[in-house]
Amino acid sequence: MPNQPQRVITLSVPSLGDAIALGVKPIATIVYFDEPPPYLVEHLDSIQILGKEEQPSLEKIVALKPDLIIGIQYSTEPIYSQLAQIAPTVADDWEGYPSWRSHFDFVADALGKTDLAQEVWSRYDQRIESLKTALGKSQQNLEVSFVHTCCGTIDLDLSNSFNGSILADAGLRRPPAQAVPIDGGIVKLSEERLMDIDGDVLFVATDGFEAAETIAELKQNPLWQQLRAVQNDRVYSVNYPTWRGGNPLAADGVIDDLFKYLVKDAQPA
Repeated sequence: MPNQPQRVITLSVPSLGDAIALGVKPIATIVYFDEPPPYLVEHLDSIQILGKEEQPSLEKIVALKPDLIIGIQYSTEPIYSQLAQIAPTVADDWEGYPSWRSHFDFVADALGKTDLAQEVWSRYDQRIESLKTALGKSQQNLEVSFVHTCCGTIDLDLSNSFNGSILADAGLRRPPAQAVPIDGGIVKLSEERLMDIDGDVLFVATDGFEAAETIAELKQNPLWQQLRAVQNDRVYSVNYPTWRGGNPLAADGVIDDLFKYLVKDAQPA
């Protein structure tokens, strides 16, 4: 592995965000989204896109002459031998978004940036403490729900998910059905169990036009009007790839939203 890699390619969005948070701008990446999330917009202008999801262009990777390729095991395994012939390739044993913290440390180690990683975590901890102080005891008693839809399903991120762990760090409670850990940190929601998203505050994220239609249909369910957040006008739309970003840059975006919607007249720290 190169000591100070200069031409890094990332083959997952969490790896991309991790590298940027560590001061390393990859030369190319794959993406999962059509529209870049706000936290990545300013960084993507000079990064080449190799494809979407798990279909990177090997021809483009060869032409770019990387000195390090970083990915996650389940998506790189089918082409690992080909990637390894192009450049040193490391793939983390990603276990879903509950492993976002360990994946960041994995990327930091691969890039030789472990000292800087400690600074990134320190800044995250400082922001969480600022949020907790701004929330105060009364707001920390809020029950915060999060539902998202993509690819034809309606899903809940649980307590050990990416955003779930941030909410937990901030001391915010979750509805009982969301306050549990599960492998992968995500569970599908059936319309019959709509009350599982009941809470004082409801954050909703949609990925694409069809997903927005799915939520619109969900709102026609008679149970929707029984939700406390609906009755109290505390349903907020948030950016899907940010709240499911799985890296410190996305975590900043989630914390910004929590300041914006939960802390009255407070500016994000």
